[in-house]
Amino acid sequence: MTAIERPLPPLNADERTTLEGWLEFHRATLARKCEGLTDAQAATASAPPSPFTLTGLVQHMAEVERNWYRRVLAGEQAPPIFDPEADPDGPDGGFDLAPDATLSGALAIWREETAYARKLCTDRELTTTGRFMNQDVSLRWIHVHMIEEYARHNGHADLLRERVDGATGV
Repeated sequence: MTAIERPLPPLNADERTTLEGWLEFHRATLARKCEGLTDAQAATASAPPSPFTLTGLVQHMAEVERNWYRRVLAGEQAPPIFDPEADPDGPDGGFDLAPDATLSGALAIWREETAYARKLCTDRELTTTGRFMNQDVSLRWIHVHMIEEYARHNGHADLLRERVDGATGV
């Protein structure tokens, strides 16, 4: 049914492997929710009155990846992707679609951000800290937050996808 592999997180592993397994599971879930859709379908706000779209969710998650791994963990100066005028210290945006936004474009940027996030985490311990709201925040906390963020938005993606074309359980 789907070409995107979504491996089950390990059932009995060390903490880092477990956290990264769940994060990858949820990343793959978002990609699967978008698989096979046209740009028009992915740009459809299908659950009124919510303006959420699948393309907007993908863009948002690219912004969230960029914020937590580049800005917070690595301390990089990384401007917002989808709204360059937005405050980089403000809430993660990306939900609004530009007139020329495409699902494939959003997915490509999101994949770049997830690949970069993986690279940033490779040589860091879970206890490595970045700065958030003038406080230290550990990579462990960031991973847990990202799992929560994906799980919440994948629930939105479930509903949006079902409303767009009836697909469930992907």
